Amino acid sequence: MLAVGSLALSACSNGGGDAASTEGAASGDSFKVGVIQLVQHPALDAATAGFEQAFTDAGIDVEFDVQVANGEQSTAATIAAGFAGDPDIDLVLAVATPAAQSAATAITNVPVLFTAVTDPVAADLVASAEEPGGNVTGTTDLNPVADQIDLITQLDPSVESVGVVYSSGEVNSQVQVDLAQEKADELGLELKTATVTNVGEVPTALDSLGDVDSIYVPTDNTVVSGIDTVLTYAADHQVPVVSGDTGPVESGAVATLGLDYTKLGVQTGEMAIRILQDGEDPATMSVEEQTEFDLVVNPAGAEAVGLEIPQELLDEAATVVE
Repeated sequence: MLAVGSLALSACSNGGGDAASTEGAASGDSFKVGVIQLVQHPALDAATAGFEQAFTDAGIDVEFDVQVANGEQSTAATIAAGFAGDPDIDLVLAVATPAAQSAATAITNVPVLFTAVTDPVAADLVASAEEPGGNVTGTTDLNPVADQIDLITQLDPSVESVGVVYSSGEVNSQVQVDLAQEKADELGLELKTATVTNVGEVPTALDSLGDVDSIYVPTDNTVVSGIDTVLTYAADHQVPVVSGDTGPVESGAVATLGLDYTKLGVQTGEMAIRILQDGEDPATMSVEEQTEFDLVVNPAGAEAVGLEIPQELLDEAATVVE
């Protein structure tokens, strides 16, 4: 286990020992990494897989203890408490905002990295993106929301309204809805919203939107977990779905201008390696983000809602889902 500590970390909240100095383990050491993943869906699975891939690519011996909270923050808190009390854990990865909030609250004796978090400052995970200030840092998946709303009008210039269902308990979703509202106002679109507290409420929330010309699905873990319900609703009402990441497009949404969660996970894993092997201090490691986004389209998904993707977008697409 890595001796952690020039991180100026406080004593463990569950009664752990004093922080020690981080000297950066010598190459060849082995590590144990705890992973708290909020829920299983393609984007988060890809982020976790990418994180592990970074260690494989670097040839580092590491034991991963991956635990999934099944969408429940209370379960994430229980997992985090378990990792906080495990003396063999060298570092914890938290995947998605509620998991990261649980980890940041419970774990103060080892570094915590997050990924798939949209706004770590709003989520109270870091003091600032440039200077996190504690034992927590990571990567953000803030997607180009404004460009994605604009993509809706490129797919169908006649669109006048956009429906959004999102989880009231996910700070990252509210951030995206605020950005979507700003862009919708700029384009003269009506944004209709409804919130849910669990995936079972998605059908009722969709019905509450009333008539909409399109649906936008942000990178909301609850709604993405129920994406099949959204796509069924879209097909029944013949409205296109544009999403915040590529996973829903692979499932049948029409398009996204999205980031690659596997690459985001690898980027996070490389940050972890710098901490574990080079002794870098999370407090001074800026939150990292991706700056390149891929256009992904699904012609079959478009056909299912009576839409034909313009040839110009097909030509620009990095990926056309077959």
